[in-house]
Amino acid sequence: MKRILKWTFGLLLVALLGLFAFGYTPDTDTAAMRAKYTSPASQFVDVGGGVKMHVRDEGKRDGPVLVLLHGSNASLHTWEPWVERLKSKYRIISLDQIGHGLTGPNPTGQYDNLAFVGTLNTALAKIGVSSFALAGNSMGGWVAWEYALAYPDKLTHLILIDAAGPPDDPNKKLPIGFRLARMPGVSKLAQVITPRSLFEKSLRGSVSNQAIVTPEMVDRYWELNRYPGNRGATLARFAQFAGRNRNADQVSQIAVPTLILWGAEDKLILASGADWFAARIPGSVKIVYPGIGHIPMEEAPDRSAADLDAFLSSPFPSAAKQPSIAPVKP
Repeated sequence: MKRILKWTFGLLLVALLGLFAFGYTPDTDTAAMRAKYTSPASQFVDVGGGVKMHVRDEGKRDGPVLVLLHGSNASLHTWEPWVERLKSKYRIISLDQIGHGLTGPNPTGQYDNLAFVGTLNTALAKIGVSSFALAGNSMGGWVAWEYALAYPDKLTHLILIDAAGPPDDPNKKLPIGFRLARMPGVSKLAQVITPRSLFEKSLRGSVSNQAIVTPEMVDRYWELNRYPGNRGATLARFAQFAGRNRNADQVSQIAVPTLILWGAEDKLILASGADWFAARIPGSVKIVYPGIGHIPMEEAPDRSAADLDAFLSSPFPSAAKQPSIAPVKP
């Protein structure tokens, strides 16, 4: 029996060492990441508590203000297709939320609605923005509607894009990266073992328009998720997931004009989520894109940006005619 135990222990040790040798990935270098992923529009806004938020403020300086919030494990770069198409008309503010991108972790370890909404509100106040349209994708959509509940007087419009909040469908299958991040024990290894292939597989499992998953996109996700502290922040955020949607029963109180955009083939947050929001937010406009997955602003940028512009330009957006849902050309 002792010999069997020794052999078992030895095999486990060898397997563990092999795993580390194959998949160990250290943190990226802060200076190198800032050099690679900032732009002339980048600034780092001190929101207190040791957090300096990476913000891009670009576009038409005197145009209507549009604030954009990315999803889980993404960064402000996900909005570049919209920025390119809308910057001649709007002042566009995008940012890396706490625990993401070049902003890095929240030193307090807090990743609930109060932390996300609070840091966002402080950042916008610091750059002098007090009236704006707010758009969010996935996790960013959750932050957006939480913000609408907390500060309704500051919003001109709310745009929810495959937003978190609806009850989970027990039959949906998450991409492998999200599944691993939610597995106790295994998730701890994600702080040191996050191979590039894991990010590519998760991205491909999140979108339907596979053409957008370029080597550059995979590198960006892989490198920024290894920005110092971000992997630990991801684990903390998933651990606090239960409190994330605690205000979901208040969604019906949202009175700001609301646009709901969704990919019909979203595997992360199923398209039934669009119906869930539309049934609860009075006067909201819903557009569902056939053939599109979790990130319509990247998978179908022309169509989604045009729909957003039409909504923001309408004098009565809640009564705006819903565009047809013909097959989408990315």
